Formats: sequence, structure tokens, C-alpha cells
Amino acid sequence: MNLSMPAHLASTYKSAAQQARVVSEAWGQTNLYCPNCQSPNLNSAPNNTAAVDYFCPVCNLPFQLKSKSSPIGDRIIDAAYEAMRRAIELDRTPNLYALHYERMSWRVRNLILVPHFAFSISAIEARKPLAEHARRAGWVGCNIVLRNIPPDARIKLITDGVPAPPHLVRESFHRLKPLEEIGARERGWTLDVLRIVRSTGKSVFSNNDVYQFAPQLEKLHPNNRHVRDKIRQQLQVLRDRGFLIQVERSIWALKE
Repeated sequence: MNLSMPAHLASTYKSAAQQARVVSEAWGQTNLYCPNCQSPNLNSAPNNTAAVDYFCPVCNLPFQLKSKSSPIGDRIIDAAYEAMRRAIELDRTPNLYALHYERMSWRVRNLILVPHFAFSISAIEARKPLAEHARRAGWVGCNIVLRNIPPDARIKLITDGVPAPPHLVRESFHRLKPLEEIGARERGWTLDVLRIVRSTGKSVFSNNDVYQFAPQLEKLHPNNRHVRDKIRQQLQVLRDRGFLIQVERSIWALKE
């Protein structure tokens, strides 16, 4: 993976945003690969393909690239809130590559991948509507809130300028694929409980450890009034999908 971006492409554009888009998309076309199959490259999507920048030429998986010259941080600016919400509910979100590059040197510093099946409604937030004087007054965009996505699903391809071996990236992706078997609406609960389990920092934990986060889950899922029952159900789902081992009644261990 070549961390130097094709900076010469920026010279024909005046806008910094256009420069970043053209350079980063060109870099992606020659350096990004498919985590699902063994394809070493991705093909650019046809012009004006909504929310998709690349397709895998082998398995046809769609990908979107978001790039920025500042650290990736907790939030990534995305498109319209309602469009993203519908895409999640209909299970139509592309896989997301989030890239951080150094503007002066045009070198890639960090790159993460969020699989398409790792998005839930709780992982997006609405931004303030555009002001009345704006060209698209009232339009509501959204942010992708990375901290609301389980750390397992923020797969690191490049960290501080050091690429990860592709086979390890693919292993991480396929370890998460059982989540794809869960319906899009139900998957939100599973992802939220997995994230909370990871946040405890414990390799072995009890139901009570997770129950402490019930108020947080109630806010994320206000239509469910039986949160503890749902937590127990989702722990069983995570066990059945290979993320947890049930040590004994109400005691669980993370499966590494």
C-alpha cells in the first residue's frame, strides 16, 4: 500500500475540498482493497452514484470513502439524515472507509473501515437544519458517531502511517460477518449491546455489568420498555454468533 497520494492531481483545482476529493479518490482506486474477498483493488463507481465511490470487481461490494486532513475523531460528516436513516433500516449502507491524511505532504496517516452491517440508527445523529438564508434552507444533514460503533467494527487498515497486513484486516471483517445474518432493525440492538460489553473492559462479565447501561439503552431505544429482557436476549444472540461464550448462568466471556 503506497501511502503517498497523487498530489499532482490537485494542481488543476482551486477549491481545497475539490483537491481533497480528487486526490483521495484517486489514491483509493489504486490502494484500497476488498476486505470481503481476495480482490487487491476496487473499481470506481459510475459518476453520480449516490453514496458509493467504489465497487469490488469480484464480489460487487459497495464502498464509500470519507477523507479529511484532521484526525478522524469521533464524528464523520455524512449526507442527509433521513436518507442515511432509511439506508440503515433497509440495509443499504455501503462499507465506509474513513481516511486521515497530512495536507502538507499528501500522505495517508490513518485509515479505518466500518463494515456496512455495523451501522445502526444510534450510530448517526442529526445536525442542525441549514439556516433560512442558505440555498438549501431547512436541510438536515447527519454525522456518523464512531464512538457509538463497536470497536470491533472500526477496523484499522493504517495506524500512524503503518499499514496492517491485508489478511488480518480480512480476518477482522469476516469475524464480524455473522452480524450480517441479523435483520437490519434488530441488528441495532445487537450492535449497541456489543459496544457496551466492550466498554466494560472486562473479558468475563455478568448480566449485572451490562444492566448498569440500561438507562443508556433506554434512550437509544425509547420504544422498548423491557430493556433488561432485551439485554439478556442480545447476549444470547452474541453467543450464538460467536462473539461470547456463556461460562455459566448470567456469566459471559468474550471470545477472542
